[in-house]
Amino acid sequence: MRRLFVTLLLLFLLFVSWPFIEKQLGKTDTLPSLENIKEDILALKEDPAVATALDTLYQSFYQLIMEVDDTVTALSQQQSETTPVEKPHLEKPAKQAFSVHNIELLDSKEKVEQLVGPPKRSSYNEYGTEWHTYHKDYQNFMMVIYDEENKVEGLYTNQDLIASVSGIKLGTPKDTVLQSLGTPLSGMRKGLVFLQFEKDRDYDVFDMDDSYVTVFYDKHENNTVTAIQIISKHLEQKKNDVYTEGSKQLEEGFAYQLFDLTNAARVNHRLPILTWDDEVKETAKKHSIDMAAHHYFSHTNLQGQSPFDRMDKDHIFYTAAGENLAYGQFNSIFAHEGLMNSLGHRENILRPEYRFLGVGVAFNEKFQPYYTENFFRR
Repeated sequence: MRRLFVTLLLLFLLFVSWPFIEKQLGKTDTLPSLENIKEDILALKEDPAVATALDTLYQSFYQLIMEVDDTVTALSQQQSETTPVEKPHLEKPAKQAFSVHNIELLDSKEKVEQLVGPPKRSSYNEYGTEWHTYHKDYQNFMMVIYDEENKVEGLYTNQDLIASVSGIKLGTPKDTVLQSLGTPLSGMRKGLVFLQFEKDRDYDVFDMDDSYVTVFYDKHENNTVTAIQIISKHLEQKKNDVYTEGSKQLEEGFAYQLFDLTNAARVNHRLPILTWDDEVKETAKKHSIDMAAHHYFSHTNLQGQSPFDRMDKDHIFYTAAGENLAYGQFNSIFAHEGLMNSLGHRENILRPEYRFLGVGVAFNEKFQPYYTENFFRR
């Protein structure tokens, strides 16, 4: 019996590990000669007695893995906690209604970088310029756009860096925002098109200080302020349509922006930072391309493959995995804030055990972006 148990355990481990083994062997000339072994294993698995024994073994093995995983996750969280960074002292804006990290529109790039140092990343955006991200291990996270004269034209943060003359800050209730700022815009003209904002939305846009201030709310935190985006009218008017023509540069920019926004949100909840993974990014990218090309929006593709099937096909080894999808948002900021307000997607973003993330973005013929996020843990 003990010998049978050991044999079944080896067969089980070999079977579930085969995609990873196959990937490694694919780099050598050994793989063809092992196809017969794989077929024998699969045939043996079909035997009813073996299948029953494997199922029992799987249940026991799975329970053991879950117990070990819980312990490892707890230890890993303790070990991977980032060193806390001091939050800046926030002052009321001197010239405008809002500031981020004590930075206001029209401040100089020199002032920004004297305050927070050089950017961690610069990535292309829908305005034909770049978002520059500033943070330390995703703490004190903000994004900045500069004009041709290196003056601030855009600001964003989803952390406690918001200051205002009216006292609005991170965590302020939506009702208080509306009482302070008045009636938000119902839409915005873009060239010959009037963009009508959805009635049931998780943000409000205000026309103030020669800029458009978008205040985002967290539905799962009692509709309180969770982020702010400030875009100068000069910059917004450069964008003549609702969507910007898709390009490889913009696909990459949106992907990295969504990755950074996800990590900033995880830091808010004291969770480990995710590492970018190029291999699973390709899996995510292919799914976004497929959805955009064939006009569907689903975790299951037209071949009936789930996210896990696609990861298996691409030889991504994982012990836990999940996928988030978004479609049609103006940019990665709106996509991320929407995902955080959707419970299932939010749970993926905030799952403690995940360690890796890849993001793939593609555009359809109307330049609407499709986003795929693939999370996993090895």
